[in-house]
Amino acid sequence: MSGPWGEPALNFASRWGLDPSVTYLNHGSFGACPTAVLDAQAALRREMEREPVDFLSTHYQRRLDAARAALAAFLSAAPEELVFVTNATAGVNAVLRSLAFEPEDELLVTDHTYAACRKAIDFVAQSARARVVIAELAFPCLGEADVVAAVLERVSSRTRLALIDHVTSPTAMVLPVAKLILELQARGVDTLIDGAHAPGMVPVELSKLGATYYTGNAHKWMCAPKGAAFLYVQRDRQQRLHPNVISHGYLAGFQAEFDWTGTFDPTPWLCIPESIRYMGSLLAGGWPALMARNRTLARRARTLVLGALEMPAPCPESMIGSMFSLPLPLATGHPSGARLDCDGLHSWFRERKLEAWFHPHPRPMLRLSAQLYNTFDQFEQYVRLLREALQWQ
Repeated sequence: MSGPWGEPALNFASRWGLDPSVTYLNHGSFGACPTAVLDAQAALRREMEREPVDFLSTHYQRRLDAARAALAAFLSAAPEELVFVTNATAGVNAVLRSLAFEPEDELLVTDHTYAACRKAIDFVAQSARARVVIAELAFPCLGEADVVAAVLERVSSRTRLALIDHVTSPTAMVLPVAKLILELQARGVDTLIDGAHAPGMVPVELSKLGATYYTGNAHKWMCAPKGAAFLYVQRDRQQRLHPNVISHGYLAGFQAEFDWTGTFDPTPWLCIPESIRYMGSLLAGGWPALMARNRTLARRARTLVLGALEMPAPCPESMIGSMFSLPLPLATGHPSGARLDCDGLHSWFRERKLEAWFHPHPRPMLRLSAQLYNTFDQFEQYVRLLREALQWQ
């Protein structure tokens, strides 16, 4: 028997340890690691605790370099351009807090920038008396050209750095980062790409992309353990970059500084090769087939929810990957008499054993994710509950 993508109709959900009583449509928030990869991590942890000195002093660097080589191949980058960090927010902070800005310098963001990274850039700008400039991206969005125009409109002769999301968190749009990088570079503006959601969702070829800095998570769509992420830095910019914690590697080189910032559990980083291998083995076509499968499911699900809400698509299909967001019409009431805001909706769905994402920015939004363990009938279940929650009988 075959599924709708020509692959064997396997129970992929059994490969994860997610609670089988819960319909989990929120992979985008924190990811979810397959049991096989967690088993590999557990084995590494047992080895580390059996002989910590041998693990961390003798074998750590060799294993870390091997993990970096596997990640570099996955991202089409040179290993010398990559270091590991615990999450994309840590990567953004490492870049922002390493650079020296002058009063009246301008740091460009969009109004879809991830909130934690927006706070980091506000902190740095305030310390340097620099100015944060916001490009407003329309949502609904007609297409990539509107995004590029909105960003470039806010560039000036004082723009030093642009922080751009590869895939926006609140609105789940895949932004045209390659076009933006090219246009910003032509104007002398360095780019810091927040790729928190991109690796494993969309192809990422860092050698071709041309970003000055790029940080991304491996724990989301690559399905590595939590705490696995990376930072890419062009070679001519590495000397000035430092990790958020200064330790023994200070002044010993770019990778030496990031590779050891003190005693910690490095097993999430060391498991990245296994997550790449394992996830790539689940479909006959490897990672390209997996990303295409998830994207197809997300698009089908979005069409379903759009029909239920009787609204037009807020962005073209070409601008969504494995998750999508839609503006949410708030309910006028609830059988209990309580108004269902985003927090209320989240709790209401959780009471009914369905995990989804609701957020009030820039207006009330719903966001749904499609990973290999999800099926179309789970989105049909979501629509039935959404109609009930919004009192659309």
